[in-house]
Amino acid sequence: MMTANPQWYTKKWVTISLHVLFWILFFVSPYLIRASVEHDSTFHPEDMLGKFYAALFLNNLMRLALFYLNAYLFIPKLVYLRRFRQYWITLLIALILLIIWDQLIYALLIPGLHFKIWIYVLFEMPTFIFIIMGSTAFRLIADKIKQQQRAKEKETENLKTELSFLRSQVSPHFMFNVLNNMVALARKKSDLLEPSLIKLSSLLRYMLYETDEDKVLLEKEIEYLNSYIELQSQRFGKNVDINATFEPVTDGFIIEPMLLIPFVENAFKHGTGLVPNAQISISLQLRKNELHFCVRNRYNETAAWEKDKTSGIGLTNVKRRLNLLYPDNHSLQITKEDGWFSILLKLNLH
Repeated sequence: MMTANPQWYTKKWVTISLHVLFWILFFVSPYLIRASVEHDSTFHPEDMLGKFYAALFLNNLMRLALFYLNAYLFIPKLVYLRRFRQYWITLLIALILLIIWDQLIYALLIPGLHFKIWIYVLFEMPTFIFIIMGSTAFRLIADKIKQQQRAKEKETENLKTELSFLRSQVSPHFMFNVLNNMVALARKKSDLLEPSLIKLSSLLRYMLYETDEDKVLLEKEIEYLNSYIELQSQRFGKNVDINATFEPVTDGFIIEPMLLIPFVENAFKHGTGLVPNAQISISLQLRKNELHFCVRNRYNETAAWEKDKTSGIGLTNVKRRLNLLYPDNHSLQITKEDGWFSILLKLNLH
């Protein structure tokens, strides 16, 4: 069944790598804060530079902490709850604490440095705003991606449920008709009973096991169709002229299981019984990567078409399956003309 394929940027290792890269660049970038301090002339520049970068490193650890506090605490606990006033107050307190922390670190490591507070704040604000905006963007984008993933997973689960439901309805009335035909053959002690049972066993094996797969080989789907048609031919005998032509397929093409059978089932449902000169024509061809599947049957234009409640999924539901599974890779033409009901399915097989 179809699964949601996460984009490369949603993978955990990619996220971690991007965060590590961002903070490496942030820590090694030139620091504007150097312009906001002045030093005592008793310090040698090269001695102070090492201490300055050590202090700057410790200060940037606080900015790193602010980034993730804003992303994982302030935004979900304040912004998402529409507590905007508390959020702005929290950011103001965070800015004040950063200034106090910076002053404390520089006082401990480089006692001779003196802050010009207004210049420091002027140069600190762009970094502070950058951290807050980057953290907010990170949280919003991450939540948006998670929301899209949950919606995609929900859509996929709904699709799985719907397709399972559609598959479970395939051909129930056909099985009853075949079993009734088997009973008739048994009563007649016909030699056709054993090969009919073998074909029926093959059909059941395909329906019970192969249809659990996302896709099956086209050859297996054709084998199923052939077995189905042969059983129907035994059932109707000479009362229905059946012509089935399937082009040999050996290229390993795959297809959604039980996708073609509803068209054939529909032809036998409406092309037999009270239909004069009943004829059913079925053909399958491959033209490069495109499957051409044509089913035609005569029908009684004067007879009322009564819907059989056990008729399987019908054409309406098979259209739904095609739209779900091959939204841009199929075309389906249905026509009624001159006593013939025809469908032509063109399916692009990848």
